[in-house]
Amino acid sequence: MKKIFLFLLIGTFFFSAVSWEDISVDPGEDIEISSSYSLTIYEQLNNSDLKFEVFEYALEGYLKLVSKNELDNLQYLTIIDMSMSSNKERLFVINMRENKIEHQSIVAHGRASGNEFAKYFSNTINSHQSSIGFYETAETYFGKHGLSLRLDGLEYSNSNARKRAIVIHSADYVSESFIKKFGRLGRSYGCPSLPKKDYNAIIQKIKAGSALFIYSSDQDYLNRSSLI
Repeated sequence: MKKIFLFLLIGTFFFSAVSWEDISVDPGEDIEISSSYSLTIYEQLNNSDLKFEVFEYALEGYLKLVSKNELDNLQYLTIIDMSMSSNKERLFVINMRENKIEHQSIVAHGRASGNEFAKYFSNTINSHQSSIGFYETAETYFGKHGLSLRLDGLEYSNSNARKRAIVIHSADYVSESFIKKFGRLGRSYGCPSLPKKDYNAIIQKIKAGSALFIYSSDQDYLNRSSLI
């Protein structure tokens, strides 16, 4: 399959100086980004908590989804780095128009995925594990946790997300006070749960068709994913 190499000048801004319409991409074609392009965008984000390797995977998948017209909300790319401790702020909401991180937050993983660190992942209903890979955000609704955001899995590793009711919502167990009391963040049934602070703003920004990438260093996933 034909590959497309994207080489952009250092200092340009994705969607501003160079818009997606300026790049000729046919549906179904693979995109391979140059490391210099990824590094340029990464350096503009100016946040060492987000690992470059994780960002590069996320950017590659994001651009592939854009090329396939699978996203309606192109402005935001959200990354959750499950290789990090749950006690750290491992969720990053990136404004792709302005190349900046607008939100960074702690986020819970599934109770069967591990304690402080997420080590086990599943796409199986009732597994209570997190699912890695790329998602598209969908509609909001009000449930037992208040405002919540449905997610649709886009890969073999998370295709049952909607059936499993894997959504973004807030939870009391996602807080610094919980970490201080128990030595780790609380855990969910598989949902990427957020603190009550700022979760409403995050959901309102990333809802309705933006890309979400839940990363793990799981080698099987990295080898099998069709998006990275």
